[in-house]
Amino acid sequence: MSFNIEKQLAKELNLKVGQVKRTINLFDKGNTIPFIARYRKEVTDSLDEEQLRGLAERLDYLRRLEERKEEVINSIDKQEKLTEDLEIKIRQASQLQELEDLYRPYKQKRKTRATKAKERGLEPLAELFLKQELILGDVKDLAKEYVDPAKELESIEEVLQGVRDIIAEYIADDPYSRRTARKLTFEYGSLVSEAKVEERTDYEVYYDYQEGIKKVRPHSTLAINRGEKEDVLRVKVATIDESIIDKLKQNFILEESIFTKEIEEAIIDAYNRLVAPAIEREVRSHLTELAEEHAINVFAKNLRNLLLQPPLSKVRVMAIDPGFRTGSKVSTLDEFGKFISYDTIYPHPPQKRWDEAKEKLSALVKKHDIDIIAIGNGTASRETESLVVELIGELSRDLKYIIVNEAGASVYSASKLAVKEFPDLDVSIRGAISIGRRLQDPLAELVKIAPKHLGVGMYQHDVTESSLEESLKDVVESVVNYVGVDLNTASSALLEYVAGINSNVAKNIIKYREENGKFKSRDELKDVYRLGPKTFTQAAGFLKIREGNNPLDQTFIHPESYHIAEKLLHRLDFELEDLSKKEVLKSLQDKIKSLDLNDLVEELEVGLPTLKDIVSSLAKPDRDPREELPKPIFRTDVLKFEDLEVGMVLQGTIRNVVDFGAFVDIGVKQDGLVHISQLSDKYIKNPLDVVAVGDIVSVSILEIDSQRGRISLTMNF
Repeated sequence: MSFNIEKQLAKELNLKVGQVKRTINLFDKGNTIPFIARYRKEVTDSLDEEQLRGLAERLDYLRRLEERKEEVINSIDKQEKLTEDLEIKIRQASQLQELEDLYRPYKQKRKTRATKAKERGLEPLAELFLKQELILGDVKDLAKEYVDPAKELESIEEVLQGVRDIIAEYIADDPYSRRTARKLTFEYGSLVSEAKVEERTDYEVYYDYQEGIKKVRPHSTLAINRGEKEDVLRVKVATIDESIIDKLKQNFILEESIFTKEIEEAIIDAYNRLVAPAIEREVRSHLTELAEEHAINVFAKNLRNLLLQPPLSKVRVMAIDPGFRTGSKVSTLDEFGKFISYDTIYPHPPQKRWDEAKEKLSALVKKHDIDIIAIGNGTASRETESLVVELIGELSRDLKYIIVNEAGASVYSASKLAVKEFPDLDVSIRGAISIGRRLQDPLAELVKIAPKHLGVGMYQHDVTESSLEESLKDVVESVVNYVGVDLNTASSALLEYVAGINSNVAKNIIKYREENGKFKSRDELKDVYRLGPKTFTQAAGFLKIREGNNPLDQTFIHPESYHIAEKLLHRLDFELEDLSKKEVLKSLQDKIKSLDLNDLVEELEVGLPTLKDIVSSLAKPDRDPREELPKPIFRTDVLKFEDLEVGMVLQGTIRNVVDFGAFVDIGVKQDGLVHISQLSDKYIKNPLDVVAVGDIVSVSILEIDSQRGRISLTMNF
């Protein structure tokens, strides 16, 4: 009758028991999720990362549940109250709440009204009441025998009150009471909020609010929680109290007896004083948990799409971090992101050295052969944009500019990592370098900044920080391993997210590279201090080496499968060196397309999923999945807010996706909003179903609110 974790997981997640067992075994041996997802598909039957994370989270929950069961059983057993039936119920519990409901009657309590009544010797009388066996007589006669001033029982009423207190606690502790109240409250209850203030606030929409618990939207929960915390709102859970009390009466009143009236009073007290407040806390906690989970999921999806923005390889960039009084910081970067030079210009008030700024920028563009100018989107961004447009118009060369979201650049520039990278540079210059580099390789640069500072979330200040950070860390880890890392250029911040590598090993890789020069092979990783065989197995496939000794080192093929890749190449009459020859690669790709992989599985002694991955990597050895996404929009002319007209059609980049729509950068200072109702001509439940951060979209202007600087857009035209 014991609880089987593997069977429970298989049932919950719609998987096979054997599949679950094998995957749990991989977890228990210390394998990382990215490694399992990519390199152990035969073992897991090709579970993807999302499925693996879901399984790992639920596995952790159920294992903690099992530990708690043992604690509960031991505690009840020590009280000599453990029965066979109770132990079976405890062991079969699949939820922590269910287990705690079973344990509640046996939990050691602090002083309560019921414990005080028991100390005064009223428990036997309460037990007599609960048996409900007498239909003749008067409860007062029974109570009279317990009147004892020495025990602070001065009257019959005090005795009866003590008995009711004991019965109330017994009823409140019974699993049936919690289960019934919980079920009916969640089914028919409502979240209610009202104003505690008279003045206007951001929470006005919740001044007179009532919504069924099952219908409360996540953002409403978080806003109501915040309003309550700021003492603007009074919040409660309303439910069908009378119906719940009737259910409790039906369960605990066995038949009409002389005790019925007293038990009824105890039931009402038990519900109002003990059960209802506890269930209200559960409801609020449940709604908050759902809302936080939703907010974190939205943030995580936005973050993933932001990190997957395509890199701009082989372009030389001039990055400008705009400012007024302290000037605009300018940095230049070569096509590999290497810092070249910096300067400061003062085109804006109070200095207004416009022409001088333009001359400086012109000289830098010519000297360093700049391809693109990246402008941070902070203070003075649009004024700087006007300067750059004027400059482009005067230069007889192919030069473009782009506005770059600088969220988090200031956080990075003051970080220990930035100080280590550029110890001799001012904080503001480091910020300009970050703006330029996040255009050249968004992932490599953005991993240096705590995800919560990247400006693609909403309500992140209302959720549990540890949960948010853990989820966002998982996203970054997933993206880094999905894209792969150049072992010879990656920063320690990037290496830390590679499967199996911690911060110390990442620093040791950097140190090894500094002392020995570029890595020539993946095998050389084994010489890195504290990078043992286990870490090598987890990380090697995600660490790429371009122009190394072995062309397979630039692919996602794991070293453990090199012999299979080599066998396949020889079978097709190709050599390893051919992977580096573009003219030969085309004929290899053609031959690969004609292969029947099912016929090769036995010959090469490999599973079909792994063989498919090997073939895919051989066809595109240096593939970067980000390069298949649309490139950002570059501009040569400025668009002002005053230029906008209703009906105008523009191209824009989606900067953030939230519950109620998407914010789009259309090239003016203020991002426009496409409300969820304007994202598609069909009903959309979640904006993320149709758009993502980084998408290039065509929009039409619906409405312009010049006073508030708001732009309403539509994608339905």
